[in-house]
Amino acid sequence: MKELIAKLQETQTLAKAEWITLLSQRTPDLTEELFERACRVRIQHYGKNVYIRGLIEFTNYCRNDCYYCGIRKSNRNISRYRLSCEEILSCCHEGYELGFRTFVLQGGEDPWFTDQRMAHLITLIKEHYPDCAVTLSIGEKEEASYRLFREAGADRYLLRHETFHPAHYRHLHPQELSASHRQQCLFTLRNLGFQVGSGFMVGSPGQTPEYLAEDMLFLKKLNPHMVGIGPFVPHHDTPFAQEQAGTLELTLYLLGLLRLMLPKALLPATTALGALSENGQQLGILAGANVIMPNLSPLQNRALYSLYDNKPNTGTQAAENLAQLCEKMNQIGYKIVTDRGDSLVY
Repeated sequence: MKELIAKLQETQTLAKAEWITLLSQRTPDLTEELFERACRVRIQHYGKNVYIRGLIEFTNYCRNDCYYCGIRKSNRNISRYRLSCEEILSCCHEGYELGFRTFVLQGGEDPWFTDQRMAHLITLIKEHYPDCAVTLSIGEKEEASYRLFREAGADRYLLRHETFHPAHYRHLHPQELSASHRQQCLFTLRNLGFQVGSGFMVGSPGQTPEYLAEDMLFLKKLNPHMVGIGPFVPHHDTPFAQEQAGTLELTLYLLGLLRLMLPKALLPATTALGALSENGQQLGILAGANVIMPNLSPLQNRALYSLYDNKPNTGTQAAENLAQLCEKMNQIGYKIVTDRGDSLVY
């Protein structure tokens, strides 16, 4: 098995059967070997820097009804909100003063935020903070919409493919959404010059080692600038409320594999890791990650952006506690840096 880890580091690719073997026959010794290699590769390219992004969750309205998501349109038990342009700019101002040089605008697919409104918002942020990157995470759009956002000044776009396999995608999403369209969106974004982020849920209902192997093969083909993975965590107001959560162990293992396969990609230690363990993000960094996204959203809105249960919004997950996050990273030998942190792939 260790020879497969060595092969992955050397060639940065594996056949599907080899991926399945690595994913289904992992052991503690193999995991330790993987993390050691992943950290060496990450240090080779990025040193011990951990890049921060200021996350602004600006709307929890969504037109979609994904079966795993707490802000799905069918959830009548959630209080909906939209941040105004002034509120979003205030979040950016607070983040800039704290040292953030990337702002991530994340929201549901909210029809109120038309293409024109989004383009205006992007333009305002870039005018106020020209040295900062603007990242969007607002779902599936047509090429013309993506082009408008790019022309307005957006630098990056995050769109997790969630799962490559069409049948598994159908198991997680309603009929009107398709794996093929989501994947095409990612290639469109890349062709338009965005720094592109993709990724998938770990341990989602119905997932198999074969499906995960296909996810890895797809990401190798896409060659994204960033890959965000996190454990599936159920939400009590969704059809998957009683499903078992994904594991921290498998998520960390996949982070290590991603680092070897895409050595220059940016890999976040996602917020969902903190939902499974108080030290989840530290463990993510030690597995090969190098990005953390503290929350810049207004305090009164954070709990309402409820994608899954027990989503952390305080402590080191909060932008205002950046000093505490710096200390936690220092404890494991890493340091928070406050530049844009562009991907070396770009």
